[in-house]
Amino acid sequence: MDVLDRRLVAALQVSPRASWGEIGRAVGEHERTVARRLQRLIADGVVRVTAIYDDLRTGHGRPAHLHVQVRPGTAAQVARSLTDRRDTRSVYALTGAADLACELVPPSRQDLHTILSHDISEIDGVLQTQTQVVLHTFTTVAEWHAPFLTEREVADLRPAPPPPDLPDEDGLSPLEQEIAELLAADGRAAFTTIAERLDISVPTARRRVASLVDRRLLLPRAEVEPALLGLEVEAVLWLKVRPYGLGETGRRLAEHPNVRYCAATSGTHSLIVQVAVAHEADLYRFMTDVLGRLDEITDSDLTLVTRAYKRGHLHKSGLLTLEKTP
Repeated sequence: MDVLDRRLVAALQVSPRASWGEIGRAVGEHERTVARRLQRLIADGVVRVTAIYDDLRTGHGRPAHLHVQVRPGTAAQVARSLTDRRDTRSVYALTGAADLACELVPPSRQDLHTILSHDISEIDGVLQTQTQVVLHTFTTVAEWHAPFLTEREVADLRPAPPPPDLPDEDGLSPLEQEIAELLAADGRAAFTTIAERLDISVPTARRRVASLVDRRLLLPRAEVEPALLGLEVEAVLWLKVRPYGLGETGRRLAEHPNVRYCAATSGTHSLIVQVAVAHEADLYRFMTDVLGRLDEITDSDLTLVTRAYKRGHLHKSGLLTLEKTP
């Protein structure tokens, strides 16, 4: 992708359901140029527009992060087994003590116990797992965009901020659930398409979609491999943070342009942070200039992502990567 492609993809990440005209006005490009380039990237599989639930608030699941140690030579086999599970949202190969990282979204706390004590342990090659349950999410990958836009451009595209005090739980009605499933399959599905599929009026479809997004129960997402955007170094950091500073530290890190995900968890570390940067030197500067200035952080464990097998419930095979066949 050239510079303009990357800027347009970043704009789509900010507002995945924005019209081509809205994106064009925000970034100063003609609507036809925006449409031609983004439609090509979507058709070629470079970009996938989908939507993900706020699992905790909708009751769709209880997210947890697993570190998995495997028998030598079985990492790819175990990764495929994890990727094929419907309740895994992401699967990565890592450097460090753990061989794989997996984000698991079981439907209930009891299911989490069953999966950990039975399902995962029975996968051939798995030696040991460590589990951290998500307690609070500061920012998700669906809310991240590549840092190629000005603040004004982002402001022109970004939807209105959510209410300050969202409820901890806010379930979906049967109609909202049907709409959410359609948007999970195609995050840019037109209101007319949703209305026809569900036999409702277009104004009703528009109103219900807006409600889901405004209440942050459903998060539209434009998925693209960070390496294609020039961000070739991905890292997962596990941080120990003093309890009194956990909220402020999480909020400050969530605002950083290179932080794709940040959540408070149970376990030996209290904060998980995913970062994407262009070069290892940028990651070093993030560690020293960003993390190093946060006094509430008492310890950190840095691992690098060497391969992504699954992102946002999408198999890696469904996304264009930098890998090339002979």
